[in-house]
Amino acid sequence: MANPGSERAELRGKTVLVTGGARRIGRAIALRLAQEGARVLIHYHTSEEDARRTAADCGGAELFRANLESVAEIERMFRDVRERAGGLYGLVNNAARFTKRHPFEITEADWDFIHSVNLKAVFFCSKEAAKLMREAGGGRIVNISSLGGLRPWAMHAHYCASKAGVIHLTRALAKAFAPEVTVNSVAPGVIQFGELDEESRAMVRDTPARRPGRAEEVADAVVYFLRAPGFVTGQLLAVDGGLSLR
Repeated sequence: MANPGSERAELRGKTVLVTGGARRIGRAIALRLAQEGARVLIHYHTSEEDARRTAADCGGAELFRANLESVAEIERMFRDVRERAGGLYGLVNNAARFTKRHPFEITEADWDFIHSVNLKAVFFCSKEAAKLMREAGGGRIVNISSLGGLRPWAMHAHYCASKAGVIHLTRALAKAFAPEVTVNSVAPGVIQFGELDEESRAMVRDTPARRPGRAEEVADAVVYFLRAPGFVTGQLLAVDGGLSLR
C-alpha cells in the first residue's frame, strides 16, 4: 500500500514486534496481537524464560534478544527482523525502566539508566522500524508512554522526563514518517500486577474509575492504533481511568 490509507487495517498475518514483550504489559500486548492473528515478534533482553513462555502462549512467537541501551544491538535486531520475518508492519515500543529517586540523589548513571531505554531506544527502534515499513509501503508505530509523562511525580523526575519525551517524540516522528507510517502513543495509569504499594493505592483513590487498570486494557488501546485508519497519527491515548483529568 502506498500509505496506511483511510480504512481500518486488519492485523491477521501482519508482522508486529513488541519490545519488552516477555512480561507484564508487553506480555498482554503480545497475547492480544496473537489473538488478532498477527505474526508476533517478541523482543527481550534478560527475561529469557518469561519470553519463551509468552512466545509459547502466543502460539509460537519468534524471539529477538537485544540490549536496547546499545544502538548497535538495536540495528542488529532489526537486521535480524528483516532476514527472519521479511519485513515489518507494526512496532510497539513497550520496553521501559522505572526507579524511584529524590532529584538530589539522581546521578548521571541513574539518569542514563532510565533514558537509554525509555527514550533513546524508542527513537532508534522507531527509526529502524520505519525504514522497514516504508519498504513495505506503510506501517504503524505505537509508543508506550505513561501517566508520568503527563503528571509530574516528585520522586520520579528522571522517569517523568523520559516519558514526557516519548509523547513529544511521538508527535515529531508522526510528522517525519508521514504519510506511510503512523506514530501514536498510549499512556497507562496505574496498572495492577500483584499487590499495589501505598503510592499506587493513593493514585487509585484519586482515579475517577475507582480502580486500577488491567494490562489487557492497555493492549486494547495498542490494538486500536495498530488497526486505526492512517488519518490517525501523532495522537496520545491515556488509559488511566481518568486520573490525568485530576
